[in-house]
Amino acid sequence: MKNVVMAAVIFFAIFANGWGGSAKASETETRATWLWNPWEIVNDEAGTLTFLEGKNVNKVYVQIDRDIPITVYQSFIEKAFAKGMKIYALDGGPNWVAPKGDQNLDQLMNWLKTYQNGSSELQKFAGVHLDVEPYLHSGWSTNQAATIKSYQALLLKANSSATGMGLPLEADIPFWFDGVPYKNIFGKGTLAEWVIVNTNSITVMAYRDSATLIMDLVKDEISLAGKYNKQLVIGVETGQTDEGDEISFFEEGEVYMNQELAQVESFYANTAGFGGIAIHHVDSWKTMKP
Repeated sequence: MKNVVMAAVIFFAIFANGWGGSAKASETETRATWLWNPWEIVNDEAGTLTFLEGKNVNKVYVQIDRDIPITVYQSFIEKAFAKGMKIYALDGGPNWVAPKGDQNLDQLMNWLKTYQNGSSELQKFAGVHLDVEPYLHSGWSTNQAATIKSYQALLLKANSSATGMGLPLEADIPFWFDGVPYKNIFGKGTLAEWVIVNTNSITVMAYRDSATLIMDLVKDEISLAGKYNKQLVIGVETGQTDEGDEISFFEEGEVYMNQELAQVESFYANTAGFGGIAIHHVDSWKTMKP
């Protein structure tokens, strides 16, 4: 009987409100993805929008490339908005926590301020989404405490800039930040909790290929998000990787992924702090096997 009930839950989640069907996603539940190659909207805006709409995506983190004309972003955002999607300005990199690395943040925010001021309400970005990954910077291994402090200072600066434009700030974090301690001028605790407190929302890179593993990885972060009345989005991987068989849904395909994500969504459906699911990323998702 238990198996029958679970099968019914999965069936309903996939086909009534799932990733691959035609039904619209819940207004309160995020169904997001990363668009790292914004030239896709230069070369095939209509095709990109059709793909996103077909997957019931309602939020897209779009990489900012200052070589792309502002009019391209304006056109894409306006058309995406008409389809019920929110577009967030995506940028970041490990070098952003290097000495003077915050100049990269300044460039992003200056570009974004100019863009917002020159765009109509229907063409504006809905927020800022940072993917910094400070642990990939060399300083993480040579002086982790200083690198963490630099990362925290960067996020606070980003939050101030975003707030000044009336935009929410979001950040990607790995699932293991709940095990990274800090003690400095910003207080003491775990890095996961600090980022949750100092951003509007986080996306946890819970890159595993089963519902059980994913739910286990994010349980502490979801609890923290609920504690601070924040929204946490669970990110999963679809790209090919050499980091292990359990990292990505690349091998299993989209049908299997949808089944596992339906279980995750069902499990956390009424949990404070759970904001939805994000698929990493558009390019690999497009070529994913059924």
